[in-house]
Amino acid sequence: MDKYQEMRVFTAVVDAGSFVAAAGALGMSKAAVSRYVSDLEQRLGVRLLHRTTRRLSLTAEGEVFLARSREILARIEESEAEVSTRSHTASGLLKVSVPVSFGIRHLAPLWREFMQAHPRVTLDVQLADRIMDLVDEGFDLAVRIARLPDSSLVSRKLASTRLVLSASPEYLSRRGTPGHPGELAGHDVIGYSLLAMSDQWRFTGPQGPVTVKVRPHVWSNNGDTCVAACVRGAGIQLQPTFLIESELASGQLVEVLPQYRSMELGIYAIYPTRKFVLPKVRALVEFLSAKLADARWAAR
Repeated sequence: MDKYQEMRVFTAVVDAGSFVAAAGALGMSKAAVSRYVSDLEQRLGVRLLHRTTRRLSLTAEGEVFLARSREILARIEESEAEVSTRSHTASGLLKVSVPVSFGIRHLAPLWREFMQAHPRVTLDVQLADRIMDLVDEGFDLAVRIARLPDSSLVSRKLASTRLVLSASPEYLSRRGTPGHPGELAGHDVIGYSLLAMSDQWRFTGPQGPVTVKVRPHVWSNNGDTCVAACVRGAGIQLQPTFLIESELASGQLVEVLPQYRSMELGIYAIYPTRKFVLPKVRALVEFLSAKLADARWAAR
């Protein structure tokens, strides 16, 4: 009996949430997946999964076995990685999590070049602005934009960006240009709902730190939506330079209160803490580091 395959299939069923989805992810038939799980339960003499017509859920024994299975599968992967690193050849499936707007604007144009340089890699890029659990969700690497990376993970800084106030020339002509962050309370404001500062915007100006509470009349969890509304004259926004560089260069947006600087953010490549880094992960980190180091928005 292939105990490794049993653990692999069982873990895939839990992660996928169904036998059908796990079968698709594993490239197996549903019958084969069901047989592996049933044989595993019979061999152990316990039920690992509660099965209903609508969903699967773990039993108490299933929770314990899942945790142990993940540990064993991770150790096997590390052992393979140790051997694989000796060849220095990037290969296999590379699952990457990236932020939506940054992924579309700045990473999507790079993927073809990376794939040409590493033809043995299969790239799976998932776009989301929520923070993924890399281990539980099976990601090899994530690109995150934050002040400081998660200390429980390995990180490599790729570039920097900073938050900048901006508005359209039409809006400023109509409503006037604020001379101090405190005047933002009297302006239409576009808020990014995932911003760590929320509605407490912080700046450092000629007289030191300034914090102002804003009352956005438009909120969005997507930066591109905020930028599009801002270009159309909906108000003043606080967005990172990587998102508004082209609009500032074209004159569609104008930087507001440039003497007041807001938060600087790092753009990091994040990957699980491991003694041996897979060649495919190392290749992507090096590639992104080289490509993003001289970005125009990083120098603003």
